[in-house]
Amino acid sequence: MPGEMILLLGVNHKKTPLEVREKLALSSGYDEPLEALGKIEGIKEYYLLSTCNRVEILVSVHDGADVQHALSRFLFGDALSPEEFDKYLYCYHNAEAVHHLFMVAASLDSMIVGESQILGQLKEAYRHSAEKKSTGPILNRLLHKSFSVAKRVRSETQIGSSAVSISYAAIELAKKIFGSIENKRVLLIGAGEMAELAAEHLVGNGAKDVVVCNRTLERALDLAKRFNGSAVGLDELHEQLEYVDIIVSSTGAPGVILQRDEVKPIMRERRNKPLFFIDIAVPRDLDPGLNDLENVYLYDIDDLNNVVELNKAERDKEAIKASRIVDEEALKFKDWLAGLGITPTIAALREKGNQVMQLELERTLPRLKNLTVKEQKSVEKMASAIVSRMLHDPMIFLKSENCKDQSAMKVDVFRSVFALEKKE
Repeated sequence: MPGEMILLLGVNHKKTPLEVREKLALSSGYDEPLEALGKIEGIKEYYLLSTCNRVEILVSVHDGADVQHALSRFLFGDALSPEEFDKYLYCYHNAEAVHHLFMVAASLDSMIVGESQILGQLKEAYRHSAEKKSTGPILNRLLHKSFSVAKRVRSETQIGSSAVSISYAAIELAKKIFGSIENKRVLLIGAGEMAELAAEHLVGNGAKDVVVCNRTLERALDLAKRFNGSAVGLDELHEQLEYVDIIVSSTGAPGVILQRDEVKPIMRERRNKPLFFIDIAVPRDLDPGLNDLENVYLYDIDDLNNVVELNKAERDKEAIKASRIVDEEALKFKDWLAGLGITPTIAALREKGNQVMQLELERTLPRLKNLTVKEQKSVEKMASAIVSRMLHDPMIFLKSENCKDQSAMKVDVFRSVFALEKKE
């Protein structure tokens, strides 16, 4: 599609601290933000991704359309002043945007390289965009390609085998605090996917009891059954804190659900036995002041970054292979994008050549009255061959790497030289 530009804007754990990211979390889900995004003038296709560690907007626009400020304002809202946007924002165009998306899908841009959750999050975000019909031929192709790139990385490298997930990182911290988590009691606040993953790791490492505390008791019961645990409502949270050792909180609450002063008296009841809080919610569920209490340990998502060094050497070796795959696939997609501008021009050139040939045959053949049918066919074949020979070198140029570089500009010149109609 000539004149098409791909633009990707976002914030992530590398450039933007948690206190800024949590203000951008889409606690209302995808529907409302996608609807608002679609109202920004100049955007043709759009896609939105929101996870604990990143919020990214991917759009296609007419080349030259200036939508960056509007997208930045959409992303930050009133959380920051426009002067602060560039401090936290990254912005990629065309080939760089494609490469970044492939890096994200392959989990090479994740806090913990090789984690498997990001691909599911990309697909879930795409499902919402597809339902809104906000993606079209460009982004549909790009996103599906990102999924296949991630699959190829998983199948051709061992990046997943030595990776650690957010939940696994939390387990490693728990082992440092308790020495072992054998027979430790676990409380999950929230019953979503992250809580489920955490429970799997904890039980797999020897935790004996799992209690699920959730606003919806039915969902809590469903998750508790998986681990032969028990379920309670949020109104029983304080009571449960007396009996457990490890708490994993991952609710979708808009603010803090447990304050320091609420836990302080509970520690007396516990006779100061250690209590380990893991806050993997964005925005944060737990008061950072909990860390001020004796024998209370609180880690949030950004703290888990300290565990990334685990298995680092092996992951880095596999990441080099994975990066090569991403580079290769990004180049292929760049060629496909370039072809969008070239293919219509090739078709238009062939059509014009045929039109010129037909016009000249219609003028010439009636004057050659003594030609047999076979001779007329020979003249027509000769005319067709001349046109093909004349167009051969221009066609080769259009398909060459030389033309793909700055293809939009070169194709426009080419169309002007051959007086081909403008294609929108």
